[in-house]
This record gives sequence, structure tokens and C-alpha cells, in this order.
Amino acid sequence: MRNIAAKVNIAQINWKPDKQSIVPMHKQIYDFIKSKIASGDWSIGNRLPTQVEMANAFKVNRSTVLEAYDELKTEGLIESKKSSGTIIVNNTWSVLASKTPPNWDKYIESGYQKPNLNVIKIINELNMDSKMIRLGAGELSPEMYPVQYMKSIYDHMLTDVHYMGYEEAKGLLPLREEVCKYLKPMGIDVNPNKVLIVSGVLQALHLISMGILRRGSTILTEQATYIQSLTLFESHGIHLTGVAMDGEGLVVDDLLRKVSMKKPELLYTIPSFQNPTGILMSDKRRSAILKLCEKERLPILEDDTYRELWLDEAPAAPIKAGDQDETVLYMGSISKSLSAGMRVGWIVGAERVIDRLADIKMQTDYGSSSISQWMCYEFLAKGYYQSFIQSLRGELKIKRDFTLKILEHYFSDIATWQKPAGGFYIWLTLNKEFQMYRLFESCYRQGVVINPGNIYDITSNKNIRISFSYASLEDIEQGLIILARMIKLNLNKH
Repeated sequence: MRNIAAKVNIAQINWKPDKQSIVPMHKQIYDFIKSKIASGDWSIGNRLPTQVEMANAFKVNRSTVLEAYDELKTEGLIESKKSSGTIIVNNTWSVLASKTPPNWDKYIESGYQKPNLNVIKIINELNMDSKMIRLGAGELSPEMYPVQYMKSIYDHMLTDVHYMGYEEAKGLLPLREEVCKYLKPMGIDVNPNKVLIVSGVLQALHLISMGILRRGSTILTEQATYIQSLTLFESHGIHLTGVAMDGEGLVVDDLLRKVSMKKPELLYTIPSFQNPTGILMSDKRRSAILKLCEKERLPILEDDTYRELWLDEAPAAPIKAGDQDETVLYMGSISKSLSAGMRVGWIVGAERVIDRLADIKMQTDYGSSSISQWMCYEFLAKGYYQSFIQSLRGELKIKRDFTLKILEHYFSDIATWQKPAGGFYIWLTLNKEFQMYRLFESCYRQGVVINPGNIYDITSNKNIRISFSYASLEDIEQGLIILARMIKLNLNKH
């Protein structure tokens, strides 16, 4: 005959949770049951009342009892069995004395910042493995860093810079003054009060999403864009809508159509060597976009991070250079062309906007690194930056041309591409659509990390962003040979 566990008599429970207490109801029930087990009043093998019975006795919702039971199960004190209900299975001191840690998963899931795209998390992890060939990395290789200039600046800072504490809200004043001098030949004539130093353009985007955009608003971008790979705008309830591109950049007719349909609050664009496509917007197109946005009273967020990385000829003047009505917020950086870890960039715009963003920045990090700001100042003030960038262009041009040569040899029958006039990237368009994650996975299992195009444009299943800035010439060749082989293997399976 099967033994039936003795049931705790619900009628003998003379306790009820205190609804006036600050302690949550489920926690009171949990503590009560645990104390009964600890005292021996309820023994191993005893069957607890059902959740409904407990809820009726305590005059609470069944879900409250369920939550208490779940915590007791997590601690190993009770178990639910189909045949006999909820049974007490443990009363050892080690279990009873243990403190249950907070349910951190619940907290993590309730945070407003969305997690990174899974493929981005994998890319970030793989990029830290020195054995991987990084064909998608958007940074310089360490061999290209301006090491001698950096050593000279460090030595000078140790002897001549006597304060590295908090700077004013908008950033180091000498650096902002140098940024103004640096921008003036480009046609951007501003004073330091209209400049905010940020820890890279990514922080600038965070500040803008928090400080001047409302939840539910829409940002127009290029159809394929770097910010599509980020979750920061989605986390703030801001929607992205892509605008068609051609060889000269954003298509003005489609931009006008999207402005009429979506009623956006901002246009984000990378006019010089766009990430990920490498497209260089023409001067005519820049003027047309500014004219349209001024007419529609649509602010422009111009990201000019790659401007100095031209390889054939200098790009047209920034959109901001033609801005007479403070329509444009202009973002720049020298981190991409020095070292990504410096994390120094700037936003230039209407003073009231810069004041707002500076206030938010002070609330989030109390200012960018003083060391990085002083280094950036020294690079600009002493002319080191322009001297270095000229030699860097020569190195990048060699790597770009080598990459194009390898592509021509191994990819001419499976993909098309355009020669970028600058930047880091070649936008590879495969002749047939692919399951991009499968291709990504097959490549990294062969030791090659690629950036699939659908992280920049969710509608794309034919594109790969190839970077020539990080990998060595040998690794570029080996990596592209492996990529071509993986593409052809996948083609043969179909």
C-alpha cells in the first residue's frame, strides 16, 4: 500500500500575514513556513496545504502563495510532486540558515536598456581572441598607433600639466579652443561655448537620446547604418527608419517621402565614408539635404567621425559648414585615427542644446577623462595630429588597395563592391541571398570574424562589412580566402 504523506492541518494555523507591514506578503508567508520547518512543527514528509487553501486561509491571492512556495523550492526546502502535492523535503540547518540571494534575473530583465544583439555580443567576444582574424573590426591595428607622438606627449604632461581633476561641464577649455581652430578651415566657425567634449561619438548619441528626443519619436538614417547595430535608441523608445542610398549618399526624393510619412524628429547621417557602406556623399547632395531639412525644420545629426581618413582626395565640406540656422548638430572625433581607446570626441551645435547635453553628461560621468583630453589637446595644438594623419593615409591606402586586389581574385564571381575613397570599410554585396548567421558561424569556426550586413540593415541578407584597417596584409588575404570558401560551400548546399 502506498504511503500518503501527512498533511499540515490548515485549521491549526493561527497566523495571518500583516497587510500593513512593509515586508511583502509573499515574504511573510515564506518566513512563516520556514520558521515552522526550522522549529520542527512541520516535519520532512509533511504535505503542505494547496496554494488555494493557503490563499483562502491567509486571505491573499493564490499568486502570492505561489511566489512564497517558489522561493522555498529554490532553497531546497519543499518539492512539488504530482502524486502527493507539495512536500517538505529538507530541514537541515545549512539550508535553513542560508540567505537566498536576490533574484537578479528579474532585475536585469526589468532594466530599460536593451541587451546587445546576440551576434554583436559574439563578435565582441571573438574580437578579444588574438587568434581570430578580424575582418570586421572598425579600428586601427596597434602597429599603426602614433606611439612616438604619444610618448612625447606623456613626457610633457608629466612635467607641465599640474591639474588632472574634474574639468568644466563642457570639457577641457584649451581642447575646446583647439577643436574650434581645427574646424574653422572646414567652414565651421564656432566658439568654445558651442562645443561639448564627449567620450566618443557613442556617448554623444546616448546624451542626445536622453536629452533632446522624446519617447516614441522617429529618427531617419541611411538604410544601412552603424546605429542600427545599437540598441540605445530602441531602449529609449525611439524608432529608426531607413532612407534609400545611391553612390552619392542619401536619396533626396526618398528622404522627402519619409519626412512626409514618418514626421521624424531628427536625421542622422554619416556623409563621409559612411559606416558600413563606405559611401562618400557628394557636395551637391549635402547642399540638397541641408536645404530640404531647413525647409522642413528637421534637425540634422551629422556624424563626421571618418572625415580625416580620406585616401584619394579630401571630401566636400561638412553639411554643418553651410548651416546658417543652427539646424545641424555636428559630431567629430580623432579617436578613430589615433587609437579607439582614447574615447575623445565632440558635439558642436546651438549653445542651448550644448548646455543641455553638458548638464546630462555631468550627471552620468562627471566629465570625460582629463588625461585623454589633455592628450587630444597636445595632438592638435602641436600639429602632431595633421602630421600623423598624412602618414596614416598612406598606410591605409596600401591596405585598401591590397584588399581590393584579393577581392578581385577570389570574389569576382560571387560578389560585387565599390572602391571606397576613404574610411575603413568595403561593403560587399553577394550575388545571392544567404542565411547570414549561418555564414557568420561557419566563418568564426574557421578562425575568421566577419560583420554580417544585417546588423546594419535588418532587410539585408546579401551584405558583409569588410574592414581593411585592423588585420595585417597576411591575415586579410588568409581571412578573405576562408570567407570565399565558406560562401561557395554554402552556395553548393543550395
